[in-house]
Amino acid sequence: MGLRRRRQQVKPVEKKVSVTVDAQGIQTFLSGVAAKRQQGASIRFVCIGTDQSTGDAFGPLVGSMLKEYGWADVIGTLDRPLDAKQIAVQQISPREGTITITIDACLGKADSVGKYAVSEGPLRPGEGVGLKLDPIGDYAIAGVVNELGPKPYRTLQATSLYLVMEMAREAAGAIDRALRCQADGDSLANHKEELR
Repeated sequence: MGLRRRRQQVKPVEKKVSVTVDAQGIQTFLSGVAAKRQQGASIRFVCIGTDQSTGDAFGPLVGSMLKEYGWADVIGTLDRPLDAKQIAVQQISPREGTITITIDACLGKADSVGKYAVSEGPLRPGEGVGLKLDPIGDYAIAGVVNELGPKPYRTLQATSLYLVMEMAREAAGAIDRALRCQADGDSLANHKEELR
């Protein structure tokens, strides 16, 4: 009789519930985070993607725009993208007293393209294209940049640059409006208008 190897049980991953929203929905979604920020929590943005793929540039575009709005703690911008290789190198871990908001592109249903999938809990980068990376963040915002199809890499490459740029502009503005505390002053509001 041969010995049977016992299969190692993989710990099941808790499936998070995401909701598809427009830019106003991002502001509503982040209202609880804004309250925590007013109580002293700091905010860190982890914007995942690359500048070498049109659809996957959503995260770095949002990151660059958040930097322009004056947010200091942003990982992942057009000049320093945070792609799968960089995620493995940087090993982004939670920090006490800091709320991490993860931003990435995703593919979805045709009627969701141009909207945003938001959820409380970490985001699994690269999950839609078959990568198995550690989850990141406390809150997740994923821009639905194109329709999910049989070849996700090709779909991301063939995504409309105009759509991605408009979505990034809309998302960055909504995030900034949602999280900007009154204590930050109105001088930044004037700066935001100049950026539009």
